[in-house]
Amino acid sequence: MQMMSRNVLLNMELEEDDDEDGDIGDVPDSRRPFLAPHSLLPSDLVLENFDQTIVCSTFGPLENQQDFRTPEFEEFNGKPDSLYFTDGQRRIDFVLVYEDETKKETNKKGTNEKQRRKRQAYESNLICHGLQLEATRSVSDDKLVFVKVHAPWEVLCTYAEIMHIKLPLKPNDLKTRSAFDTLNWFTKVLRVNESVIKPEQEFFTAPFEKSRMNDFYIQDRDSFFNPATRSRIVYFILSRVKYQVMNNVNKFGINRLLSSGIYKAAFPLHDCKFNCESEDPSCPSERYLLYREWAHPRSIYKKQPLDLIRKYYGEKIGIYFAWLGYYTQMLLLAAVVGVACFLYGYFSQDNCSWSKEVCDPDIGGQILMCPQCDKLCPFWRLNVTCESSKKLCIFDSFGTLVFAVFMGVWVTLFLEFWKRRQAELEYEWDTVELQQEEQARPEYEAQCNHVEEERIPFTACGKCIRVTLCASAVFFWILLIIASVIGIIVYRLSVFIVFSATLPTNPNGTDPIQKYLTPQMATSITASIISFIIIMILNTIYERVAIMITNFELPRTQTDYENSLTMKMFLFQFVNYYSSCFYIAFFKGKFVGYPGDPVYWLGKYRNEECDPGGCLLELTTQLTIIMGGKAIWNNIQEVLLPWIMNLIGRYQRVSGSENITPRWEQDYHLQPMGKLGLFYEYLEMIIQFGFVTLFVASFPLAPLLALVNNILEIRVDAWKLTTQYRRMVPEKARDIGAWQPIMQGIAILAVVTNAMIIAFTSDMIPRLVYYWSFSIPPYGDHSSYTMDGYINNTLSVFNITDFKNADKENPYIGLGDYTLCRYRDFRNPPGHPQEYKHNIYYWHVIAAKLAFIIVMEHIIYSVKFFISYAIPDVSKITKSKIKREKYLTQKLLHESHLKDLTKNMGLIAERMGEVVDNSVRPKLE
Repeated sequence: MQMMSRNVLLNMELEEDDDEDGDIGDVPDSRRPFLAPHSLLPSDLVLENFDQTIVCSTFGPLENQQDFRTPEFEEFNGKPDSLYFTDGQRRIDFVLVYEDETKKETNKKGTNEKQRRKRQAYESNLICHGLQLEATRSVSDDKLVFVKVHAPWEVLCTYAEIMHIKLPLKPNDLKTRSAFDTLNWFTKVLRVNESVIKPEQEFFTAPFEKSRMNDFYIQDRDSFFNPATRSRIVYFILSRVKYQVMNNVNKFGINRLLSSGIYKAAFPLHDCKFNCESEDPSCPSERYLLYREWAHPRSIYKKQPLDLIRKYYGEKIGIYFAWLGYYTQMLLLAAVVGVACFLYGYFSQDNCSWSKEVCDPDIGGQILMCPQCDKLCPFWRLNVTCESSKKLCIFDSFGTLVFAVFMGVWVTLFLEFWKRRQAELEYEWDTVELQQEEQARPEYEAQCNHVEEERIPFTACGKCIRVTLCASAVFFWILLIIASVIGIIVYRLSVFIVFSATLPTNPNGTDPIQKYLTPQMATSITASIISFIIIMILNTIYERVAIMITNFELPRTQTDYENSLTMKMFLFQFVNYYSSCFYIAFFKGKFVGYPGDPVYWLGKYRNEECDPGGCLLELTTQLTIIMGGKAIWNNIQEVLLPWIMNLIGRYQRVSGSENITPRWEQDYHLQPMGKLGLFYEYLEMIIQFGFVTLFVASFPLAPLLALVNNILEIRVDAWKLTTQYRRMVPEKARDIGAWQPIMQGIAILAVVTNAMIIAFTSDMIPRLVYYWSFSIPPYGDHSSYTMDGYINNTLSVFNITDFKNADKENPYIGLGDYTLCRYRDFRNPPGHPQEYKHNIYYWHVIAAKLAFIIVMEHIIYSVKFFISYAIPDVSKITKSKIKREKYLTQKLLHESHLKDLTKNMGLIAERMGEVVDNSVRPKLE
């Protein structure tokens, strides 16, 4: 089809615009346009023309516009697996879906007519830019029309050069035998069967140039551009073609047309059904292969077919699944060590002497503890917390310290080895020299002005204002999360009073509620559940806010857009998910004063205290609820939601089971993936990575839970992509983007948090100080090092008549015939010259905690930096392969250029010889 030499733009200046999606896609005529018809231009002028202003014709009423080029309507040919136009020759590269305006119910006067004119102008301009269109009505709903888009060879070549797409030069024969090939027999059961999914042929590649087309490995024009590349090129055009001018402002792009409802969907096609092969023998049925060998539950133990994932969905999705698979493999080691540390604590809990003292009726049963709230809370015996102290022995053991140190090293090994694996994928997937200067986003191009010969959408002052407003909005939402955390704290303080007044306090071994559900435990569980619910609600709201903020910020490229959104979302999620854990670990029970002078929140609520064993068990409970609840919630969303939506859609169709449905209509009824693609999948895994690393000292089973979740997550994501969602537009990517530095930041912070959890949240340091210093003279009465008497030594004494707050009544009067009670702190007893001041034990413990943090941090950081230095980001083998392939590629291009030059010089010499002969021959005659 020959391309027209001009665009068609509707002049809507005198009509009311019905778009309601903001300014995205608007561009004044004085600003930068996007695409110009290029059929009559040489390839070396395409980029120059791409940046120039187009002078477009405008037209009056629709009935007078004879320049519209509309797609031809064809009937469905009855072939449900066909990926071609009705002629069976032109491949369908993209599908646009709209609802016929003549069959719509008119909601507003003239609205349907306006939408039809915009759509026709857009489709006419697509034809102007060389695309070929064919329209077919739906077989199930006569209102729906499917516009199939085909990019002919000339268009593909032109835009492959514009987009710097790397294409094959000649087959690559550099693959060498791996040193691990001898172990293939051992891993054969885990690998994908190569007879089912055949390895891809490797090529030397170079950015495509039309002027050097003969240098490229073109055996068949129909297969030179694979379906993924064809879809990328077509989407590039669809995103930039204009369709309307209004008040001297151009409107453009398929995204705006989708958001305004003119089109209902736009997507590339799956190549077949997911559960059976295509009837077309020429179709490779890659979707079926992916479902069978990757997404099906029976393949859960197999490695992922990453090369086929990358070929079908593009490098961006391929790198996500490569990273997730590698992260899951590394979690296996962390899970094994974590389970070993958990079992060590479990089997050694019977030797936990301080727990025995708590449970002993002659020790813990005789220790009267002070009320933990005013008025309603009674005095209680220490042995009420017997069961929680036994569970605390499992997690607060020497194995916890070993595991915390191990995880500090593990996270560094994971990040460093992932960089090496990522470099290998860059080489294998040919993204080493991926064009760094990405094409600007259409929304950015729409706002560009000429400023100092550089196309930018706003001045430096304007950019400063935008950044300030965006940062302020993010800061406001973070403050909102902090406010919700304070609300949870107030809930804890108030509900603890209720539980303390209602739950029984006398130990009874036959009552399971009384045995396990202490006021502290009940408060912790209910607060954790409420915290989880608030987290999910704020998360849902902020997602939309973050997208609005990033759109206002207007990043230049899609990578910049995703990185900016990533940082905003992660900062919010970091505070949202981790704030309650940080509160329990580092603030709860640290600023409570003592019974004679307690600290009050807002002058009303008495600050809550930890159990006598510390807040570590409560932190473990919080992590378990949030990690488990988040995993269950996400799986429900990822599995049930799209499945139910597709199920409802199938029941709502008008067509009966006797109708044969074409491929494009089957895909239309699948769920759209969303504008951000796998962004939320990354976010989910990075949040999990934070739980696994930041607070692992309190919960050594966290890597095991993450491992089980990730094994399922890989297959759930695969099942979702292959069966429930439309095919995404393939995109290139070298790495995982901004998530890499985020993980590095989490890894550095994890060392500090785990050291502080062991020092300030667990009871390990006070126990060590007692064992080595205060169990023997001069501070202790034992003749040898022992843990006997630890509980009595760490509980201070309070006289209930010594309440010092004159503004409040003594809350302990009338609660019983008691004069003395105990509380958790290191203070001098009543009657001491410095009564209720911190004693010598307290200062020994503080010094030991600070020393422990400094020593542990320095040791782990030293090991981390040594590992980072010792392990290069790119292996020597990969570096040599990259250099050799680059050299051979340049050599191929150079030799080809010399051949062309020699051939041209020979032709010139022959012609010059003919000219000389013709001029000399008459003289001789």
